[in-house]
Amino acid sequence: MPMIIVRYVTPMPRPDLRPRIAELAARLGADKLGKDRSVTAVLVEEADPKGWFIGAKNPTDEGLSAFWMDFTITAGTNTKAETTAFVKAAFEGMEALLGRLHEECYVLVHAADGDAYGYGGRTQNGRWAAAHPG
Repeated sequence: MPMIIVRYVTPMPRPDLRPRIAELAARLGADKLGKDRSVTAVLVEEADPKGWFIGAKNPTDEGLSAFWMDFTITAGTNTKAETTAFVKAAFEGMEALLGRLHEECYVLVHAADGDAYGYGGRTQNGRWAAAHPG
């Protein structure tokens, strides 16, 4: 039940990007991290380019795009190799969608404790315990 938040800027507005970014994030979560797409939520927000700074400069002023992807999962559900593959694929996929990226684009796979993370009013550990009685 990942929650994915992606914020991005591009030199020129492109209204077609939001659904494509959401699809990329959900697909990579399934392909690289084994997450169930049916319970994956994605929020995609285009940021104000004049409010995005890297080294006190706007990347869009240099013709570059930038993004931040925060992918929250339950701790202990993925290996370092899976997470590494996801981060690499996310950067490459976003570059394919957004065009030239500033190097300072970030992907955070946020592994939250299963007792502190959940959906539908139940924690992930509570969900696991209900599915595995005894």
